[in-house]
Amino acid sequence: MEPWPCPRDGGQILKALLTGLCALILLVVPAAAKSQTEADLGVQLAHHLKTMKRDTQVIRFFDRNRWLLSDPRFTKEAQRQLTLHRTSRARTRLKVAQAKAAVARARAARREREQARRLAAYRAASPREAICNVFGSYCGQALAVARCESGLQTTARNGQYLGLFQMGSSERRLFGHGTVAIDQVKAAHRYFVASGRDWSPWSCKPWS
Repeated sequence: MEPWPCPRDGGQILKALLTGLCALILLVVPAAAKSQTEADLGVQLAHHLKTMKRDTQVIRFFDRNRWLLSDPRFTKEAQRQLTLHRTSRARTRLKVAQAKAAVARARAARREREQARRLAAYRAASPREAICNVFGSYCGQALAVARCESGLQTTARNGQYLGLFQMGSSERRLFGHGTVAIDQVKAAHRYFVASGRDWSPWSCKPWS
């Protein structure tokens, strides 16, 4: 343990002057190395910032009361306190920098996990979900066309025609394709928009 940053000896005047201030002062006690979640790291950072603020308060106290450092009655204890808190502040500044970096890494990792979950959900969408999400107000028409063209099967094949909307090889080169529903639906939607939104490229029509 570090020495407690309040005077145990020295003049009564110095003790009186520091009494109120010392009640606020705590040294940094490293947190137990347990689960380093983003919340844990945030708490540690807040603690380090608070400690650095308290050290700064003590240093400023002595800056405003320089006579304590030159009065023979209080010099020894005042110098001890000033050195102690200067050292603590310098050490804590390093801890603040490290904690900020750790928080930034934790936030980046959380964003990556969230992005991975969203991507997984995106790619796992069923044909019906993908069609309605992409085609919006044309959902009913698109479902009817895809049901007629492929039976809503992403693996449907008829010669060169593949997927939910049975797009041919030239169309796939122009508008894309994929193995999962969402990729096939987006490609079909691009084709649908480029053709004037009238379903003219498809043999199946939503009203047939």
